[in-house]
Amino acid sequence: MNINFWKNREILTPEQKKVKNKERLLLILSGVLLGISFPPFPFPCQLFMFFGLIPYLYVIEQKTRLIDINRSSYLTFFVFGLITLYWVGSWQKNADPFLMISGILLLFVNPLFLLIPSTLLYFSRKVLLQRLTLFLFPLFWVTYEYAYMITDLSFPWLTLGDGLSHFTAFIQIADIIGTLGLSIVIVLINVLLYKGFINFKLKRKIAYYNLAAAVIIYSFILIYGFIKLNNFKLSDRTIRVGLIQPNINPWEKWDTGSLNDFTRLYLDFSRKAVKEGAKLIVWPETAIPVYLLSGSYDQTLDSIYNFVSKNNVYLLTGMPDIRYYHKPEKMPSDVKYNSNIGYYATYNAILLFSPDTRMVQRYGKMKLVPFGERVPFVDLFPFIGKIIKWGVGITGWNVGKDTTVFKIKDNDLNGGLNGTANDTVKIDGLVCYESIYPIFVSEFVRRGAQFITVVTNDSWYGNSSGPYQHKEMSVLRAVENRRSVIRAANGGISCIIDPLGRTRIHSQMFTRTFLVGNVIIQNDETFFTKHAYLVPVLSSVFSIWIIGMFILFELKKKFKL
Repeated sequence: MNINFWKNREILTPEQKKVKNKERLLLILSGVLLGISFPPFPFPCQLFMFFGLIPYLYVIEQKTRLIDINRSSYLTFFVFGLITLYWVGSWQKNADPFLMISGILLLFVNPLFLLIPSTLLYFSRKVLLQRLTLFLFPLFWVTYEYAYMITDLSFPWLTLGDGLSHFTAFIQIADIIGTLGLSIVIVLINVLLYKGFINFKLKRKIAYYNLAAAVIIYSFILIYGFIKLNNFKLSDRTIRVGLIQPNINPWEKWDTGSLNDFTRLYLDFSRKAVKEGAKLIVWPETAIPVYLLSGSYDQTLDSIYNFVSKNNVYLLTGMPDIRYYHKPEKMPSDVKYNSNIGYYATYNAILLFSPDTRMVQRYGKMKLVPFGERVPFVDLFPFIGKIIKWGVGITGWNVGKDTTVFKIKDNDLNGGLNGTANDTVKIDGLVCYESIYPIFVSEFVRRGAQFITVVTNDSWYGNSSGPYQHKEMSVLRAVENRRSVIRAANGGISCIIDPLGRTRIHSQMFTRTFLVGNVIIQNDETFFTKHAYLVPVLSSVFSIWIIGMFILFELKKKFKL
């Protein structure tokens, strides 16, 4: 069987070549418009997203073969990814060569996942009326975005709804439909505008209907947003939080530097935050690069216990964590073994130190970065993990098992909380990459988290688009769940975001500093929080139905039933 995917062997006439070149320009234009509508490009660049797919839709509507549709799709989404994801390889002088190789591979592999919606569109053309199928494209798009979130290879960085973070009024409806629902709206408006323009000469009445529908949807969501911004009741209850940004070189801290120096730096900034009234201190991801609770660092551990006890504050920090297992029934499925120490697991973790006890609350990161923190499918093929390792030695984390919600007692805070409530304050802790998963974050809120904490280290990627994009994704998590989001980042961007998605205070990239501010504590759950799976599951079920119908269609055609 000869599968010819890229090379087109047919000889083209000059006119056909001209058409093909025009199509390529249109496909590239769509990729560029989508790319520059994502952060860090400022508003109003995000408005490009509402018509950026039109050139692409025009081209694929002319294609009848799946191979031609997917070739066209690949070009658009390669350009889109090149603009938005160029930073993944880091490209700094200290960057690990494997990270650079992974970054290059991602640019070429990522667009392949975006062929899912174009393939589903082709299937739908075979089983449904042609004039209706493009209106199903938004559902197929969200099917791809959701599918990309639930596999070992997941890297859902280009979820369209996340790109609207600067459009504060428009994203307010995410408290109902979530970020994936925003993606449906974006693609649907593109389809309606395309249908309106393409029918304007011959079917003007239909064109008006399509254009009017696009305007109505856009206006309704915008009006909803303005109403929310002006009428949403923010809680009077707050907690004063200090965010520590040490700006330590991430490439060097694993091999060099003094543990005492690191600890002293964090504690000095933390004391300054306490003087400004902070009752919860947050350090960034892997703040101190040792297994602090392993029993080998008692002096450092004592200094932290003494700090929280003396100042009557809580300390939430990213930290490597190791756990030893002696009973088989309590071992995780991915437990590791060493002849010297027995069975153990290591986690990219978050620890909460309390002023009144030496019991430490712990959370192990559950969403690990493919290749960066965990080799995909390593459970099935362990030998892969021995081949692929970063130079900084962090590709071997175990997967956390539970969406832990940390608890802080009100009566321990001595006025750190404003308001009259006397119950426990509940906080979730997300490690870096986990904050890009909307459904995953909502699970913590359903378990009672009253605000969202992100500890991260975006310094791996320099002053590129990556850290800014990552910060802006937290804006959507705030709106979806109506929860404040606080971020403590090693080199920036540290910030406090309110439940309406507005950034109250933030740091600059690559500055050694600390921030102190009041964080609003909310209790009510949004419709999205309660029904986070609704939009992606309904879209996926419909897409699976289309696949089933296409298979039946092909079987009937083959066997002439």
